Amino acid sequence: MESEKKESRPRPFEVIEHTADVGIIGYGGDLKEVFENTAIGMFSLITELNAVSKDLEIQVEVEAEDVEGLMVAWLNELIYLFETKGVLFKEFDILELSEEGLRAVARGEELNPIKHEIKTEIKAATYHMLKVESEKERLKSRVIFDV
Repeated sequence: MESEKKESRPRPFEVIEHTADVGIIGYGGDLKEVFENTAIGMFSLITELNAVSKDLEIQVEVEAEDVEGLMVAWLNELIYLFETKGVLFKEFDILELSEEGLRAVARGEELNPIKHEIKTEIKAATYHMLKVESEKERLKSRVIFDV
């Protein structure tokens, strides 16, 4: 009889509480996955992602001077799209990524107040305690959001 080996799948992100703010630690096997999982974590703070479909696709491009600045620019662009176009995102594909630029596709749907409850209003991703670094065999980010 062959024994089943259960492998625990690493969490894509975790929520961290910080004084009056909230944050996300995003994990990934590479930098693209860290950016994707951090964005998913941020939108999980905003609403229940199971209630969001992937009917709408938006191209996103941001630039910054370094990888930490790129993380803040990426998340703030997504917050801007949510605030100005009313789009909730749940899936991200980073198409190109360098230390100074990112091009991605974000998928989600328009906010429907009947269907989507806003759990947390996020104003911005901040540089406070910001990190993008390697940890053991994976990469991780830590981002604190102004709420």
